[in-house]
Amino acid sequence: MNSDLTISDCGAGRAVPARTGGAWRLTLAAGLTLGLMLAPAAAENVPVPKPAPKARDDLQFSTAGAAHAAPAPRAAPAVTGSSSAVPPEPVIPDPRRHSPSSLFTTFDSTQKAQAARVSAYLSSLQTLVGNFVQVGPDGSRTKGDFYIQKPGKVRFEYDEPSPIAIVADGSSVAVRDRKLATQDIYPLSQTPLRYLLSDRIDLLRDTNVVSVTADELYISVVIEEKQVMVGTSRLLLMIGTKDGQLKQWTVTDPQGYDTTVAVYNLDTTRKPDPSMFKIDFTNYATPPG
Repeated sequence: MNSDLTISDCGAGRAVPARTGGAWRLTLAAGLTLGLMLAPAAAENVPVPKPAPKARDDLQFSTAGAAHAAPAPRAAPAVTGSSSAVPPEPVIPDPRRHSPSSLFTTFDSTQKAQAARVSAYLSSLQTLVGNFVQVGPDGSRTKGDFYIQKPGKVRFEYDEPSPIAIVADGSSVAVRDRKLATQDIYPLSQTPLRYLLSDRIDLLRDTNVVSVTADELYISVVIEEKQVMVGTSRLLLMIGTKDGQLKQWTVTDPQGYDTTVAVYNLDTTRKPDPSMFKIDFTNYATPPG
């Protein structure tokens, strides 16, 4: 991959600076996994044996202005947690929310109660299996499956033709690219994945929450992370107001580009195979599952 390539933002009429190696693939792929937004130096590139590839179209990424357009009116997604196989319609957040946050954010009793409800829900999860729909910064859509086992373990797999799979084993996160026969390793502690994978979490105490809002469909919590060398990224979690279940998240990278992931067909009773969360640092073979 040519790390000097510039990704053109056709919709906004500007160019997005290219990112090097695994960090660029990570931002594109793992907006899905709560946006593993790290400085390029944070990843350890691990070359792995190249398997016999199947015929796949080359992945093409552009960063169009779709995520920054005026949002369409909200519509309720397909019911999450049911047996429905119909993917939900992701809600693209209002880009105006990217305004700078106050250093002294305060919340009233209602907002605190809403944040506590989200915290209690996330803390109650021990396993979670389901499907996802991802909307990238250019408006492109991909689908796949995910598996969570607390504490610290997760696996995200994109449907073909995407070659990406993301695995966390409790301490590290591996972003695998079957087509390039590589995997990039990141510390789990330095990624927002920890918010979903912690045994227990109190959002107002353990994270930098900058916004808590609610309407008839969603409770929305915005978490902000500032890194000196990278910039400010945000995570927007959306929980169903009526059923209290996770509906979607949006990751905003330091350049202001959004990746939204809506989840559905959630199952909290299924126990994933432990081998699905194994990271093999020497062999590229995909774990069973």
